[in-house]
Amino acid sequence: MSDFQQHALQLALKQQSPAWLAPLRAQAVNNWKSASWPTRKTEHWKYTSLVQLQKQAAAEWSQVAGDWKNTVQLIDVDAIRLIFVDGIFDATASDVSAAEVVLFSQANAAQQSVIEEHLGSVVQGDQHLFAALNNAWTNEGVLVHVVRQQQLAKPIYIVHISTANTPNIAVNQRLLVVLEEGARAEIIEHFVSTEDAQSAFVNGLSEFVVSDNAELQHYRLHLEQEDIQHVGGIHVNLLRNARMRGFTLALGSKLKRIDYQINHRGQGAELDLQGVYLPRNNQMVDYHTNVQHWVPHCTSNEVFRGIIADSAQAIFNGRIYIHKDAQKTLAELSNKNLLTSNKAEVNTKPELEIYADDVKCAHGATISQLNATALYYLQSRGVSRTEAEVMMSFGFINELLQQIQEPKVQDYLLPRLAALFGRDQVLLEMAD
Repeated sequence: MSDFQQHALQLALKQQSPAWLAPLRAQAVNNWKSASWPTRKTEHWKYTSLVQLQKQAAAEWSQVAGDWKNTVQLIDVDAIRLIFVDGIFDATASDVSAAEVVLFSQANAAQQSVIEEHLGSVVQGDQHLFAALNNAWTNEGVLVHVVRQQQLAKPIYIVHISTANTPNIAVNQRLLVVLEEGARAEIIEHFVSTEDAQSAFVNGLSEFVVSDNAELQHYRLHLEQEDIQHVGGIHVNLLRNARMRGFTLALGSKLKRIDYQINHRGQGAELDLQGVYLPRNNQMVDYHTNVQHWVPHCTSNEVFRGIIADSAQAIFNGRIYIHKDAQKTLAELSNKNLLTSNKAEVNTKPELEIYADDVKCAHGATISQLNATALYYLQSRGVSRTEAEVMMSFGFINELLQQIQEPKVQDYLLPRLAALFGRDQVLLEMAD
C-alpha cells in the first residue's frame, strides 16, 4: 500500500459520520486497502502520473473556511444554491429553499432511506480507485431527490470553492441525485478557487439515478487555479427512456483527472455529452469516459474538443462498450484536438467494443495545429496574428459553447474563455 493510501486511511479515521453511512464507508476502506496504486504500467493511468500526489505534504481536513467573497465570482443564475468552501458548507451564502435538496447530515428518516438505497449503487467502488476513496471519506454530501412527474422550478447550483486559507488540505465532495419516473432537473456543479496558489487535493464524486422517462441536464465546470490536484467522477444510471444532456469544461492543473461512467440500463435511454478541455502552461487534464450499452434501442453521442497550449498535456480516453444484448444501438464518439504550440501534447484513444451484430456505431479522433494559410488570410486583411490565433482557437470550441442551453452558464464562460485566450484589450471587448 502506498504512502498516500495509508495517510488517506488515517484521514478517514479522523472523521465523524452518521451511523447509517458506516456500512458504505467500511466496504470502501476494504476496497481502498486492497487496491493497487496506479503506475505508468496501469492502462487507465498510462499517461497520468500520480507522483505529484505522492510527493505532496500530508493533507488534513480543513477546520475553517477561507475568505472568498471578494475574489470569486459565481454564475449569476436564479437557482437553489449550495456553497462549500474548503469542504465546509457555507450556510450564510447558500439558499437551500427546496424540499428536494438536503445535506446528508440534515436528512430526515425518509431521506436517509433514499440515500442508503442509492448511495454507492451506481459507482463501482471496487473498480474505480478514487471512487472507493470518496466512499471511505464520505461523512457529508448533498441529496437531490425529485419525486415522480415533478420538475424543479429552479436549477440546483452547487459550488465548491478552494482557498489558500489552509495549506495541504483534503476536500471530499459527494452528490447524489435521484430522479424518479418522469422527473426533470437541471444541475450545475462548479469547481472554482481563489487566484492564490493552491495546495488542496479535491476528490469530487457525483452519482445520478435517472429513472424511466426522467430527464437530466447536467453541467460540470472545473475552473480552479492550476496548482490544485483534482480527481473527479460522474457515474450515471439511465433507465427506460431516460435522457441525459451533459456539458463539461475543464482548465488544466497540476493533476486533473475526470471520469464519466454512463450505464444504459433501460431501453430507449439517450445520452448527449459534450466536453471542452483547455490546459496551458505546464498543466495537464485527463478525461476518461466509459459508456456501457447494456440493453437494446439506446443512443449515445459524445463530442469532446481540446485546445492544448504552451507545454501542457491532455489525455482523452473515450470508450463505448456494446454488450451482446444491446441490439439496435446508435453510438457515436468524436474527439478533436488543437495544438497551439510545438511543445503541447495530447494522447487520445477512442475505443469501440461491440458484441452485438445489429448496431450503428462510429468513433474518431483528430489532432491538428492552427492552419498557417488561414492565419495568413486573416493577417492579410488587417487582423493581428494574436487576434487571428484567438479567433481560430475560439471558433474551434465555439460550436459546443453555443449549444449550452442554460444562458447564464454561457454568459459566465464566454468572457472568461476569451480572457484566457486573449492577450490584448481588443479581444476582451470582442467577447463583451
